[in-house]
Amino acid sequence: PEDTDRSIEFVVAHSAQREVEILHDNLLTFFAADPTLRPRDVVVMVPDIDTFSAAIHAVFDQHRRSDPRYIPFEIGDVRDRSVNPLLGALEWLLRLPQQRCRQSEVRDLLDVPALAARFGLDEDDLPTLGAWIEGASVRWGLDREHRAGLGLGAAGEQNAWIFGIRRMLLGYASGSGTAFGDIEPYGEVGGLDAALAGSLAQLVEALLAWRTTLIDARSPADWGVQARALLAAFFVPQSEEDRLTLSQLDAALQGWLETCADAGYEEPVPLAVLREAWLGAMAEPTLNHQFVSGGVTFCTLMPMRAVPFRVVCLLGMNDGDFPRRASQSDFDLLALPGMARPGDRSRRDDDRYLMLEAVLAARDKLYVSWVGRNVRDNSEQPPSVLVSQLRDYLAAGWQLDVHTLTTEHPLQPFSRRYFERAGLPTYAGEWRVAHTDRDVEEGALPPYELEPNFTLRLNELAEFLRQPVRHFFRRRLGVMFGETAQVGEDEEPFALDALERYFLEDELLDDAGEPEPLDEVRARLADRAQKLAREGVLPIGLVGRRWEEQLVQELVPVRSAWLELGAQFSEPAPKLSVSLDFGSIRMDDWIDKLRAGQGGVAWLAQSSSKALAAGGGIRLDKLAWAWLRQLAAAAAGSPVTGYLVARDAILRMDALDPAYARATLNNLVTLWRRNLDTPLPVACNTALALLSGDPAAPVYDGGHDVRGEGSDLCLARLWPEYADLKAVEDWPAMAAAVYQPLLDWSQTQVHAQLIVELQA
Repeated sequence: PEDTDRSIEFVVAHSAQREVEILHDNLLTFFAADPTLRPRDVVVMVPDIDTFSAAIHAVFDQHRRSDPRYIPFEIGDVRDRSVNPLLGALEWLLRLPQQRCRQSEVRDLLDVPALAARFGLDEDDLPTLGAWIEGASVRWGLDREHRAGLGLGAAGEQNAWIFGIRRMLLGYASGSGTAFGDIEPYGEVGGLDAALAGSLAQLVEALLAWRTTLIDARSPADWGVQARALLAAFFVPQSEEDRLTLSQLDAALQGWLETCADAGYEEPVPLAVLREAWLGAMAEPTLNHQFVSGGVTFCTLMPMRAVPFRVVCLLGMNDGDFPRRASQSDFDLLALPGMARPGDRSRRDDDRYLMLEAVLAARDKLYVSWVGRNVRDNSEQPPSVLVSQLRDYLAAGWQLDVHTLTTEHPLQPFSRRYFERAGLPTYAGEWRVAHTDRDVEEGALPPYELEPNFTLRLNELAEFLRQPVRHFFRRRLGVMFGETAQVGEDEEPFALDALERYFLEDELLDDAGEPEPLDEVRARLADRAQKLAREGVLPIGLVGRRWEEQLVQELVPVRSAWLELGAQFSEPAPKLSVSLDFGSIRMDDWIDKLRAGQGGVAWLAQSSSKALAAGGGIRLDKLAWAWLRQLAAAAAGSPVTGYLVARDAILRMDALDPAYARATLNNLVTLWRRNLDTPLPVACNTALALLSGDPAAPVYDGGHDVRGEGSDLCLARLWPEYADLKAVEDWPAMAAAVYQPLLDWSQTQVHAQLIVELQA
C-alpha cells in the first residue's frame, strides 16, 4: 500500500470518554473527505456496550440536529434493566426483603415518574421532600421490625423511615413545639406543601406492607397474583414508554406462569425465582430495535453482527477487556481440571473469531481504538493481545510501519495540540478561543465594577480577612471549590467530627429564651442534649448517651460563665446603626447583641470554639469578625466594649478611638476593593505567623498528618507551596498591610481570662 494509505488506523486515548470524543471528530473528518459516505455505512463495535453507552450519549447528543456536527446514531444491545428506570425500580422492589432501604435508595425510587405519580408526587415536589427527609434525620431501615429482620434490631427506630415520618407529621400538627413521647417534631412541614409528608407516609406504609408480603415462598400462580398487585400498587404509567414497559412485564409474567402450568409445577418457590424468571425474560433479545438504522450503529461484538460496512470501528480494545473473560459457575463441569474435551466452547476463541469477522467486514476502513495511556500518570498501557497480533501481522506481511498508522491523542479535548498548525483534527471550535485570544494579557483581568448602589457589609469584609484569595475566587470569579454536596446520607451518625460537634455545641449554647439560674445549667443543657438525641443527630444507643454526657460536661462551665456575664449586663440595648462612606464605597450595617448594665453598654457573644491557641495566644483567624465590630462601632461614633465567651476563655475587647477606627476601616476597605481587581498575595494564618516572628513555611505547607493553609484549593491554585508565595515581591508588605493592625489590636486591646480560672 501507499504511504498515504489510511484504510487501517489505530488510535490511543486515555479513557473510554476520550475514545468516543476522538471517534466523533474522526467520523466528521471521514464524512467531509468522502461525500458518498453516510452515517448508516458506519458500525462501531465494543466489548461491552453498557460501558460505553453513557459516553456515547454524552458526546453524540451534545449537538442539536441543526448543528453541522450532529451525527445520527443508534445504540443496540442495551439492556432495558440498565436504562429503564421503571424496570430498575421494580427490580429493587423485588429485592425488598433483603434491602436496607437506605435514604438514597428510596429517594431514587421517587425519581421514577411512574412511581412518584402513584403516590401523588411530581418532579417539582422532590427537592422539598428531599430537604425534609434530610432534616428529619432519616438514614436507613423502615422500622424496628425491618431492622430486626436484618439482624440489626438493637439499632431501634432512630434514623429509620418511620422515625422521620413521625417527626414530620408531629411537626405539621404542632409546629416546633414540645416533644410528644420520644418524638421530636420537625417543624419545617407546613403550609400548602404539607401533603407531601402524607404522600411519603403512604410510600413507607406500602413498603412495610409489601416487605411482609414478599418474605414467604408462594406457588407460581399465587406469585402471579401478587406480582400484578405489586405493579398496580407502585406504578401509574406517565408516558407511552411506561405503558409499553408495563405491557411487556405483564406478557413476560404470563409467559412464565404458562410455562409453570404446562409443566404442572405448583410447589412454593421463593421470591428470587420469580425475580430472575420475570426480569430475565425482559432481558432476552427482541426485534424491537433495528440493528442497522439510518445513523451510526453502536453495538456489542457478537456473532452474526459482522455484516459488511464501509467503515468498521472497534473501540475499547484494551488488554484484559478483549478477549473477554468468561465467568464460570461452581457447578460448571467444564471448568474442573481434566474435564475439558476437544470442541468445547471457549469464550476467548469465540472473541478471536469475532475479531477476524469484524476485520473482514470492513470494506473501506478499519478503525481500532484502545486506552493506551493511564489517565492518572500517563503511563503506557498495552492494547488487546488480538490488536497486538494484528499489528504484528501487518508489519510482517506488508512491511508496514504501524507507528505511522497510530495516533496518540492528549488527555483533554481542549489541548493546544488540536489547535496548532498541522495539529490533530478536531471540530470542537469552542475551545479555540482559549488558545487564540491574545487581546488580554495572560493572568490580567479588567478592573472589577461594583454593582450600582452597592453597600458593603461587615460579614463580607470579615470573609475577605479570613482568606483574601478565597474571597476573590468567590466574589469576582464565582468559583467555590469544595466537595460536591452528597445527596442522601445513608449511614446513621457513629461519631461527631469537629464541624458537626461545633454546630451541635452552638445549638446547646443557644441563648434564645429566658436565662436559667446557675444551679440549673446542667439540667438545661441535659434537656437540650436529649432533644438532639430525639432529633437523631447523635449516635444510637450507649455511644449516643456518652456523647450527651460529654457535651454537657464540657459546656457547663461555658454556659455558667455566659450567664454570669449576662447578669452584669442585664438590660437589652437597641442596635447600633453603622453608615459610613469610604470614597465611592458605602458601608451600611448594624451592631447587634448590645446589652446595658452597670459597666455601661457592651456587646456580648458566645462561641463553642476555642479562642486560644495551644501556646496560649489568641486565635486571630477566629477573631477577625469581632475586630471589625469594634472598628465599625467606634467609627460610627459609639465606641463600646465587646465580650466573647469562648470554649476556653472570656475575651474582653476594649473600646477603640473613633479616628483610629475610621482610618483602619478605610485602609481595609481599600485593600478589599483592590483584592477584587487582582488577588492579594497573602494567606491569613501564614501572614500572622510571619508577623509574629514564627516560622511561616510549616503553617503554609503543613507537615506529617497536619494540613497546611496551602491545602486550601484557592491558595493552591495560585501558590502551590510556600516558596511560590514567598517569591512574590509584595508578600511581606501585603501581609503587614492586611494583618498587622489586627495583630497590634490583639496585643493591646484584647484581654483573655481562662474559664477554668473563673470556676476556681
